Order: sequence, then C-alpha cells, then structure tokens
Amino acid sequence: MTVDWQSALQRAQAHSPFLKRAMDNREELAALLRDGKGEDALAHAKAEGEAHADTGTALRRERLSLAMVLAIGDLAGAFDLTRVMTELSDFADRALDAALLAVVRKRVEDADTSGFTALALGKQGARELNYSSDIDPILLFDPERLARRERDEPGEAAQRYARQLVEMLGQHTGDGYVLRVDLRLRPASEVTPLAISFNAAISHYESSALAWERAAYIRARAAAGDVAAGEHFLDEIRSFIWRRSLDFTAIEEVRRLTMRIREAYKGTREVGPGFDIKKGRGGIREIEFYAQTHQLIYGGRNPALRQRGTRAALDALAEAQIIGAEDARVLGESYDRLRTIEHRLQMVNDRQTHALPETAEKIDTVARLDGLPDAAALVEEVRAICDRVAARYDDLLGEDEETAHPGVTVPTDFRDHFEARVEHWRGSLRALRSEEARMAFAAIEDELLAALAAAPDPDHAMARWETLLERLPTAINLFRLFEQRPGLLDRVLRILTLAKPLADALARRVELLDALIDPHALDLPGSIETLAARMEAAEDSDTESRLDRLRQVVGEERFALGAQMVECRHDPLDIAEGLCRVAEAAVRTGADAAIADFREKHGEIPGSELVILGLGRLGGGALTHASDLDVVFLFTDPAEWGAESDGERPLSTALYYNRLAARVTAALSVPTAEGALYEIDTRLRPQGAQGPLATGFEAFERYQHDSAWTWEHMALARARPIYGSPAAQIRLCEMIDDVLCKPRDPDTLKTEVLHMRGEMLAAKPPTGPLDVKLMRGGLIDSEFLVHYLQLRERLGFDPAMEKAIGTLASAGHLPESYVHHHLAITRYLVAVRLFAPDGAEPAEAHRAVLAEACGQDSYKALLQSLDEARQGIATQWAEHLGEKLEID
Repeated sequence: MTVDWQSALQRAQAHSPFLKRAMDNREELAALLRDGKGEDALAHAKAEGEAHADTGTALRRERLSLAMVLAIGDLAGAFDLTRVMTELSDFADRALDAALLAVVRKRVEDADTSGFTALALGKQGARELNYSSDIDPILLFDPERLARRERDEPGEAAQRYARQLVEMLGQHTGDGYVLRVDLRLRPASEVTPLAISFNAAISHYESSALAWERAAYIRARAAAGDVAAGEHFLDEIRSFIWRRSLDFTAIEEVRRLTMRIREAYKGTREVGPGFDIKKGRGGIREIEFYAQTHQLIYGGRNPALRQRGTRAALDALAEAQIIGAEDARVLGESYDRLRTIEHRLQMVNDRQTHALPETAEKIDTVARLDGLPDAAALVEEVRAICDRVAARYDDLLGEDEETAHPGVTVPTDFRDHFEARVEHWRGSLRALRSEEARMAFAAIEDELLAALAAAPDPDHAMARWETLLERLPTAINLFRLFEQRPGLLDRVLRILTLAKPLADALARRVELLDALIDPHALDLPGSIETLAARMEAAEDSDTESRLDRLRQVVGEERFALGAQMVECRHDPLDIAEGLCRVAEAAVRTGADAAIADFREKHGEIPGSELVILGLGRLGGGALTHASDLDVVFLFTDPAEWGAESDGERPLSTALYYNRLAARVTAALSVPTAEGALYEIDTRLRPQGAQGPLATGFEAFERYQHDSAWTWEHMALARARPIYGSPAAQIRLCEMIDDVLCKPRDPDTLKTEVLHMRGEMLAAKPPTGPLDVKLMRGGLIDSEFLVHYLQLRERLGFDPAMEKAIGTLASAGHLPESYVHHHLAITRYLVAVRLFAPDGAEPAEAHRAVLAEACGQDSYKALLQSLDEARQGIATQWAEHLGEKLEID
C-alpha cells in the first residue's frame, strides 16, 4: 500500500473534527507527521505524559497524542490494522498497570501490585482494541498478598482500589479520558463486588459458570498488575475453557446467544444508514463468534487453535482443515476491512460507535475520510462484505441437511421394542436423568431408530448402544453431536455392531468419538515424527500428564484407524502400516518420557544410551489391532565397563539399563486415567524370560553368534531398531546383518525349521476354521518359509515381509505370485482381528464388510482368494521343505 501522509492529513482536517482539534493542540506532533516521520511521532506520543507526576493526567495526555498519531498513520497507509490495534492494546495494558499501581500507592506508599491482577478479556485480550473501545478487565486479588493498611480488610481494600481505578481511567477532564472500564464480565457480576478473590473466581468457573464465559476466556490474558499470579490463575481454569473432548454443545450455546443478540439488536437490519457493522447480521461479532465457536469445539484437543486474535484463530482453523481455506480468507479479509471502517467511524468525533451514520451526508464524510468517493461506495462495500459473512455464519448455525437414512422402513415389532427400551432408558439411566439430556435425546430419537433399523444386526446394535449409554455419566454433548452430524450416528452404530474392540473402547472413553469428527478422521496417520509431536504436546510437563497425553493420542489414532476399516476407506495393509507408525511414535514418546524422569534421580551412563529393537509385526512395519509389541532392550557399551551413572543415586551400567527398561515398559503398558496402551513382549531377548531385560551391544552380538537358536535368527530377520541415535541404530543393523549372513548348512537348517514348525503346531493349533495365522498354508507357514530361504541364501533381509519376498522372487527362489498370496492372507488377518478376532467363522453381519475391506466382491470370493493363497504357500512349502501340507 502506498504511504501518503499529505492526503491523510488533508482528509483528517476536512472530515474529522476530533483529529483536526488534536492536530491544532499538538502542533509538534503534527509537524512530524507532515514530514512523514511516523515512527518519531509515535515515540513522541508515547512519551507525552512523562512530564506529569499525576498518573491520570499523564495517561490522558498520552492517550490523545497516541490516538492522533495512529489515526493519521492509519489513514496514510503507514500503520496497518494489526499495528494500530496492537499499539492501542499495549497502551491499554500500560494504562491499566499504571493505574493499578497508582491506586495502591495512594493507600500504601511504596507498595506494589503483588496479589492484585487485571485480566484482559475481549478485544484487549486479543490485542485488537479499536480507537474508542471499552476495556473489559476482570480484577482478581489474593487476600494474603494484597497491599493494604493494617486495619483494612482485604476485600474492602480491593473494592476501594477497583472503584478508584475505574474513576481514574474513565473520568472525563479537560484532557479527555483514558479508557472506559467495563467490569461486567466478572463472575456473577450482578451480585459480586468489583474485584473478587482468586479462590472465589476459581470456585465460580468450576461450578456455575455460563457458556458465554468460556467464549470470553478464549481471549483472556494477564495484562496488568501481578501478571505472574494472573497467568497461574489462567492455568488453573484451563480445563474450564478448553474441554478435552469435542464440545458440540457449543454450537447450540452459540446459536442461542446469537439469537438473543439478534433479537436484542434494535438497529436497522439492512445495510444502510444506521446499520451496526459490529452487531448487525454479517458484522464483526459474527466473524468473531464463527472463529470462537470452532475454537470451543476443537480447541480442547488441539492447542494450536487456542489463538486470541481473530485472524490468527481463523488461520489456525484453516491450517487444521477444520474450516476451508477460502472461508478463512474471506472471513479474515472481511474482518480486517470492517474493523478498518469501524475505526473510520470512530475517528470522526472520537465516539464509541459501530454504526453507519443516520444520514447519507454523514456517511459521505466517513467515506471521504477513508478515501472512498462517496457514501454509496461505502454502503455497497459494507453490504457485499456482510452478505459474505452472514452466509458463512448461517451455515455454521444451520441444521445439517444430510439425511442418513432416507426412506428406511422400520418393522413394527422392532419399533415397539425400541420404544420399550427408550422408556427403560429414561427411567433408569444416569445419562438421561436431567431434563436437558432428555430434550437432547428427543432431538435424535427418530434418527436413532432409523439408524438402528438399518444396522447389519439391529438387535445387536441396540444392545451395544444400550451398553454405551449405561456407562456414560452424561450424554448431553453426545446427543448434541449426533444432532449436528446425523450421518455420524449411523457410523457409530456400524462400529458398535461390527467391531467389538472399538465398541469396548468407546464404552470406556466416549470422547474417542472425537476422532470421527476430526477433519482428518478418514485419513491415514501422518509420519512418525508428526505423530510423536502430537503425543508430546502435553499441556503439563510432569510425567503423568505426558503419559496421559500419549495414551489419549494413541487411543484416538487406533480408534480412527478401526473406524476407517469399518468404513472400508483404506486397504487393511495401509491400516496395518498406520497402526505401526502410531506404535513406533508411542515407543519414541514413552521412552523419552521415562528416560527424562529416570535421569532426574539416576543421571546418565557417560558414553552410553538405550536402544530399542522392534521385532515381529512391529519390526516388519505392519500391526493389527490385536498386536503386542515385540521389543528387545539394548544399550551401547560405555567406554569403561563397570561405569556408574552420574546422578544423585548412581547405578551400575547393568542395573541402570535393566531398571530403565522396566520404566520404559511401564510407560508403554501400565494403564493411567486415559486407559491402557500396549502389551509389551520382551521374550525374544537373549535367553528369553531367564535373561536380563536389557543387554549391552557386545553381549548381544556375542550371544547371537555363539548361543542363539535358529528360531532366534529367524526372528532377527524381521528386527528393526526403532529407538536410539542414528549412529547406534546403524551399528545395531550392522551387527544383525553380520549374524544373519553367516554360512549355514542347508540340510541342518531345513531340519530345524520343520522341527520348530511341528512343535509350534502341536503347542498352538488353529483356534478356528479361519485362523489364517496358525492353520497350514497360513501366515506362520509363509513366514517360516521366507525366513528359511533368507537364512539359506543369505539374501533378502528386509524386515518388511513383502520386500523380502520381492527380493527372493527376483533371485528366482519364489514365484512372482507368491507376494500376492502372502499379502492376501495378511490383509484378511488385519481385518479379521477387528471384526471377528477369535478365528471362528465370521457372523453373517460381518461377512460383507470383511469382503469389502479385503477388496473382494463377496464373502464367497474372499474365501476363494484365501484358499488360493494357502494353496500357493503350500506349494512352495512342499517344493523347498519337502513336506506336503493338507489344505482343507
């Protein structure tokens, strides 16, 4: 934007009586502005009050000078909107802080404001003040620390200070005023004193706060007085503002608030003379509410959305793909322009106004001050902006037009059964005791009936739904969520009916439904680094909070991946890889947390570190929902054997790492308030359950070369370091490659492989007719065969089975089709672990979704593909191992 000081000064002289008077009274400042020295003028304005001992006078002088310089700089294009709002907000902070100190010292000489805090809310909190804004602080005090005279009661002293503060800042004198102070945002303002104690405020927000107070606190910050105490208070009430689960009651609350505001608004409804660009339809407030509503819904789960500024909030919401990038752009640009026009309205006579003037002549003055040709141009621009904003805001508040079950016919007997159960729920379930809960349930009752009737197994779905309700302490938010997203109810009932592990998880933690509302609900998980960053983003730094956060994110991701399987959105092989990325990120995050906690007491072993080796499906990069994590804990050997850790409670190297390994295991497996995480299996370590939990590199290498069984080397073929420095991981991989590539006698190897498979079959026979892991021609046979060929040929040692098979096929040891056989059974295993985990013949309701998930047209085609895969594996088993397998 071109900077034009002369045009700005001319427009101010011609169209703003307030700015003309100010320039006449501040000739030195006006001269700096005429010379284009905006920054010098700004610095001069800020120093305007320094010569005055009286705080009120000093602040009034500064305020008038600052308003003039910022206004001219704004009109000239030298100071953009953000700069103007920030400077005005910073002045408000300085003024509030100075006034707090002044009223305290008036009573107690040389005192400070310890224990006396001003929280900035609204536009001051967001650093978005306009030229004539009120400020809306909340004054809080600590009775034990508040400065006062000996005979003063703390509460009385705080009220005296509050009254004097309002008077000092708001009273009009010959120098004007400083700031209008509105204290009505304080808790229960109709009955409480002007300043309230921290404890009383916390009690209010924990027990009886209203919905609008949560929205107000989105922009709250400690601005003046004892800032540290104010920040501590905001930390204390963080859970009141930011609810951990998605809060769809916020939409209903904002709808009610919006309706009340629109009903209370008495101004003109059409854009034209008298239209209020703040409160009118499509105005500034609706943009702010649009952002804040989404922040209330999603901000508890995503701290990145907790932005105080409106533009910053819109950008964060778009970045998180909660709102569209185009909506964020349109609303953001509309906000900036409406705020700029609001400033022009206020510049004319330094009045707190947000409405276009009542006559075309006066609107013409505002338009020309802004640089527009006339009133018609300004009105047309405002109309276009408000139309765009209103359309988006109405979409936010409008009913979801999606109809989940158009034309569903509900059998009479099922309807009767449903109505009988509903009466039972209303009379007995805790979640439906309140009148508000019953009203919320009534709003979804018809949709629930249709969704249940359309479920694969309606009676089963109703039973699972009832179990869910029985375990909920309250369900208002859940019902509101379903009301807003009717299609979600159908998805949830499919989950309840088809996937028992997900149904059980949902019954324990209903907030897992948040994972289905997230904009990325049907996307596969991101990279391990991205997942780990989410898992590490605990709001508190203590170990318990970090582990709770870890479990929360893992639970959400595993649930979301299960829901994607139910929806058949992704190949089960991709789901398996996603589950593995989640697990690997969890190992990284849990180990970091455990190590940090352990080091506080025991320090480190100089020159040594923990390394974690993943084996089995974890090492291979493809987990199921039922998978344990197979790991081996190792450590790099210190320069001096026998070295001790360097902490307050030193430990020997072996004891240090064995205890640390136990801590990491606990971090990844012990249930917390957020539930369980993983089963950790360490039996593949050297010497199995009889060996130490953690082993040094040298001892591990020596064991693998001298003492390990063939089956241990087969397991090592799918081993992959998943935790440790890059150098340590490279060293470990070199050790493993050296072990795996040593020469072996083919006949001895074949004999051992057949013996081991026979022992396993005797100890662990198939659990059902479709136990594709243990049955002959299944995954165990395929894995044994591949590992046999890898060790025999010293070739294809890649932890990912499909890549290992590809290498063996390229070398002519397996047919090209073999990888398809192996992956067909793997795909089925991943899906069936979620839908029918017992290995039995799947129930009728599960068969269609199993087939679809595995990419088959029908359940019959799925069984045929599994049979072909098993036959293909059996053929190769017979060719290489000389044993014919009986395939049923």
